Amino acid sequence: MQINGIAHTFITAGNFASARAFYAQLLPFMGLTIVADTVNTFYCVGGRTGFGIHAPAEEYAGQRFRQGTVGLHHHCFRARERADVDEVYNFLLKIGAHIIHAPQEDNFAPGYYSVLFEDPDGTRLEINHVPGKGLLAPGTQIGGGYADGTQNG
Repeated sequence: MQINGIAHTFITAGNFASARAFYAQLLPFMGLTIVADTVNTFYCVGGRTGFGIHAPAEEYAGQRFRQGTVGLHHHCFRARERADVDEVYNFLLKIGAHIIHAPQEDNFAPGYYSVLFEDPDGTRLEINHVPGKGLLAPGTQIGGGYADGTQNG
């Protein structure tokens, strides 16, 4: 058995109205189509990806995301091209998103290039581009070994 991507991710927003306004701009910009927009759910689908938000239970309304606590750490969308990361960064600036880091290269995988930002509740979101096979490329070194399972040294 081999999975075919991630069907959907849902997060709960502390301030649903604010989060809905943010995602109603961001997700369609990234090519996702709105398929549900109700009083407590906003959900978009596209690019073999589903992403949605729910309103919180009453006792959790107004709470903010705290990275590092149990649960979601961050959500990363994969871009098709490196230039897409730059394009979404410029869009994020226009809509006033809180940017954690502008587009930059990192050593998570060969050619890893990403922008990291937060939604209105502080949920960390990332958009990255990794060319080719990324960590699955033969000879790609990760930690103490290679992606194919052999050890270095």
